[in-house]
Amino acid sequence: MLYALLCYNSEETVFSWTKEEDDLVMTRLGVVHDRLAQAGRLGPSLRLMPTTAATTLRKSDPPLVIDGPFAETKEQLLGFYVIDCADLEDALEVARDLGRANPGGAYEIRPLRLFVPGTLPADAASRVPA
Repeated sequence: MLYALLCYNSEETVFSWTKEEDDLVMTRLGVVHDRLAQAGRLGPSLRLMPTTAATTLRKSDPPLVIDGPFAETKEQLLGFYVIDCADLEDALEVARDLGRANPGGAYEIRPLRLFVPGTLPADAASRVPA
């Protein structure tokens, strides 16, 4: 089962780290990344740019394009991992390992459903209107 581990933290805190502080966190995370990669369990992992670089499309009528993130929050989505885990307990253990390497914030854990454009799940064809 694939799980997304969504990394939330205070953007103000994380982007105020010195290069040395950031390098230290990335080195600690690298230990966890290497272990997951060697086990063939690490999918894409991305670090997002600050929310000041974001643009949001509000699905209104008409659609509205605005600068910045979707919502104001104390913590921002700063990145994510896709991890192959046996179950939720396994995903929680990976999140705990990442949490020990990266201070503060939270990891939101969500199971993923793979979507491949142009294909339908076996039972979906009967549910598509003609």
